[in-house]
Amino acid sequence: MKIALIGYGKMGKAIESIALNKGHEIVLKIDIQNNQDFTEVALQKADVAIEFTGPHSAYENVKKCIAWGVPVVSGSTGWLDQWDEVKDLCEAKNGTLIYSSNYSIGVNLFFELNKQLAQLMEPYNSYDVSMTEVHHTEKKDAPSGTAISLAEQILTHLGRKNKWVNSVSANSNELVIQSERMDPAPGTHMVKYSSEVDDIEIIHTAHTRVGFASGAVLAAEFGFEKKGIFTMKDVLGL
Repeated sequence: MKIALIGYGKMGKAIESIALNKGHEIVLKIDIQNNQDFTEVALQKADVAIEFTGPHSAYENVKKCIAWGVPVVSGSTGWLDQWDEVKDLCEAKNGTLIYSSNYSIGVNLFFELNKQLAQLMEPYNSYDVSMTEVHHTEKKDAPSGTAISLAEQILTHLGRKNKWVNSVSANSNELVIQSERMDPAPGTHMVKYSSEVDDIEIIHTAHTRVGFASGAVLAAEFGFEKKGIFTMKDVLGL
């Protein structure tokens, strides 16, 4: 495949390394220093774009890829309040969009475990649930997109919680997400059910960015000849 990298920070460089090792070609690299090179002509040299930027630029980046007819894999978080507009554009243009808050295979298996655990805990009101997420200090959004995905899964399956909050709360109906920023920390997510007699915890800890980058390249390989909107659940057949 010929790949355009939209965002060439630490994740972009990790994706580049894995893509090249798998025999793919990087035909475009866009970062804040050369954003003027992100043009329709330049992008259409690529079979697929992989977009890892930030919450303030991702929406426009993804829109450009779809409008210009290039399948896009996006891992940027913090912009999903504009998801409906992107979804409508993708459907109108018969485009291709793969989105995940986290492309790690391990995290996506963790998502499935999280949903099953919430279902199991639903009858047991003596257990309260909380979450903690830890990332590096360059992480721009809090809570992380992965934490939000985990929280939304819990809210779907655990009736005693009706919203998540990113602060301490005394409201028993609110799911508390605690965000911590420290270096080095590629990413840790913990879901904890606590009662007076015991605790149940599930934890995913990333050691490097390689897992995220590998999953993003896998998603690009899955989606570059398909049409529609997909997630890592589709990519992994979960």
